[in-house]
Amino acid sequence: MQLRNIEHWLERLARSKHALTWLFFISLAETIILPIPIELLMIPYMAVNRHLIWRTAGVVLAGCLVGALVGYGFGYLFFETAGEWLISNFGWERAYAAFEADFADYGFWAILAVGTTPIPFQTAMIAAGASGYPVLLFLLAAFIARGARYFGIALLVYWFGERVLRVWQKDYRRVVAIAVVAAILVLALSYAVSAALN
Repeated sequence: MQLRNIEHWLERLARSKHALTWLFFISLAETIILPIPIELLMIPYMAVNRHLIWRTAGVVLAGCLVGALVGYGFGYLFFETAGEWLISNFGWERAYAAFEADFADYGFWAILAVGTTPIPFQTAMIAAGASGYPVLLFLLAAFIARGARYFGIALLVYWFGERVLRVWQKDYRRVVAIAVVAAILVLALSYAVSAALN
């Protein structure tokens, strides 16, 4: 019964003239605190509204970047008090500790990696803000990582259309895994090009 309610809600979202606005705010909330991946809404919405695939990816990315900026500001302003509380109450201690070590060594590249993987992006936002990492570099890394992720998903939906919706209904984790692998390959290629140029 619950799956049927979700399908009904997705159908209503797909027909709503405010769907992109909803996706923007859901993406913003997902970036800051929601533990539900935006891809759960994005993929079926894109499959049903193929003419809005690229716009949808852009709107979701914009919501994510606004959320990332809020999370960065939270880490910058409130890490000593609320940031540590948030990390412990959401069970992000291990992810935060691992990211903090990587962040100290790799900075920009660590943000890129977290932005494309299932590691909670909130850890990157809070750590970057708490450390005073340059906000424009943080946003650039978030833009590249999340842009590769969301536009990679859009590309898969564009290429495979209705098949994506059928696969999604059958096994959504496989679709997300493929999108993440594609994003990682794009990032690896960009890192290799950057290293070759330096």
